[in-house]
Amino acid sequence: MDIAEMMLEIGQQARDAARELAIVPDTVKAAALNQAAESVWDRRAEILAANAKDMDFATQKGLSPAMLDRLMLDEDRIQTMVDGLRAVATQTDPIGVVTESWTQPSGLHIQKVRTPIGVIGVIYESRPNVTADAGALCLKSGNAVILRGGSESFHSSTEIHACLTAGLRAHGLPEHAIQLVPTRDRAAVSAMLQAVDHIDVIIPRGGKGLVGLVQKEARVPVFAHLEGICHVYVDGAADVEKARRVLLNAKTRRTGICGSAETLLVDRAFYDQHGDILVQDLLDAGVEVRGDLVVAQTKGAVAANPDDFGHEFLDMIIAAKIVDGVDAAIAHIRQFGSNHTDAILTEDDAVANKFFHQLDSAILMRNASTQFADGGEFGMGAEIGIATGKLHARGPVGAVQLTSFKYLVTGDGTVRP
Repeated sequence: MDIAEMMLEIGQQARDAARELAIVPDTVKAAALNQAAESVWDRRAEILAANAKDMDFATQKGLSPAMLDRLMLDEDRIQTMVDGLRAVATQTDPIGVVTESWTQPSGLHIQKVRTPIGVIGVIYESRPNVTADAGALCLKSGNAVILRGGSESFHSSTEIHACLTAGLRAHGLPEHAIQLVPTRDRAAVSAMLQAVDHIDVIIPRGGKGLVGLVQKEARVPVFAHLEGICHVYVDGAADVEKARRVLLNAKTRRTGICGSAETLLVDRAFYDQHGDILVQDLLDAGVEVRGDLVVAQTKGAVAANPDDFGHEFLDMIIAAKIVDGVDAAIAHIRQFGSNHTDAILTEDDAVANKFFHQLDSAILMRNASTQFADGGEFGMGAEIGIATGKLHARGPVGAVQLTSFKYLVTGDGTVRP
C-alpha cells in the first residue's frame, strides 16, 4: 500500500476510535489493560524470540552497547512491563475529574473538567517497552494512539502490540484505539508529522537526531525533550558516603537512559576535604572520566574536550569539573544543561533551596539519583517520556499529562446585561 494512503487510513481509524474511547467507563479500560498484561506474560516466549531477531538486526547495524541495552528484553524486563500495565490499570481515571469549580457573581457555576486530548502520535527508537507504556497511558486517558517504533525494535514492538490489541478486543473496545505503524519505511514518520487533521500531538522518544527531526519538521504540536544532559552537583556540605553511593548509581545503573548522569560538578570545598574520591569511584567502576585541569590529574582520568560539557554520552563516560560553590554550579548547568534532570547532593538546606529555586529544569533532585527521572518511579505506573518544554506537560508524561480540559458552565436562565 502507498505509505501516504496507509497513514491516512490509520489516522482516520484513530480519530474514530478516539471518539469512542472518550466515553468508555474506567472499569472497561482497566479490564482491557489487565488483559493486555496477562497476554504479555503468557506470550513472553514469543516476545523474547522476536526480541532476539531485533537484537541480531541491531548488532548488524552497529548499535552501541548502550543502545543494545535499551533494546534488549529478558523475563525481568517483561515482568516490569506487565507490572507497568497493571499499575496504570489501577490508577484513578483522569477523565471527567473536576480540577476547579467556582460561581461567578452573575450566578454562573463553572467547572473545569479533564478531557482526552484525542489522538496521540508516538515516535520512538530502540526501547520496545514504550509500546506497552504508551499504549497503556493513552488508553487510560481516553486517547487513541498511533505508535511508530524504531526499525531496530520492529519485531518486539509488533508482538507487544498484539497483546495490547488482545486486551482491547476482549473487552469490546475499538482495536484501532492502539495502532502500530506496520512498516519500517521512514516515509511513515514524515506522514505522521504532517497529519494535522488526525493527530493532536506528537511525542518523540529517542536520541537527539530523532527529536531534532521531529521538532524541525512537525506541523503537529510536539511534547519533547531534545537531550538528557543530567548534572550531579556535589556541594561542600555533602555527606561523602551518600555522594559516593548516589553518583555511582546516577552514572552506572543504566547508562543508555535519559536520566543517566552525564556531568559531575564538585564543589572545591568538597574536593579540598575529600580529594578525588568520587572520580576514583567512577574510574574503579569502569567509567571514562573526562575532566578539567584539576580532575584530569587523577591517574586514569583524561582531559576533557570543550564539547564534552553539554554532551549526552549515553555510555560509560562522564564529564567532570571542579566549581566554586553552588552559584558556579548553577551557572554551569544554565549554560550546558538541557532542562531535563539535575541533582544536588548536600546537607545544607539553604544551598539546596537556592539550587531548586534558581534552576528551571523539569526535574530537580536533592540527595537522590537522577536515574529516578522516570514516570514509574514518580508513581505514574509508566511514562511516554520526559517533557522539557514549558507548555502543557513538563517532566514525566503520564495519563494525567495526556489530558486537556473543557469548561462546563451552568446558569438558570442567566443573561448578560
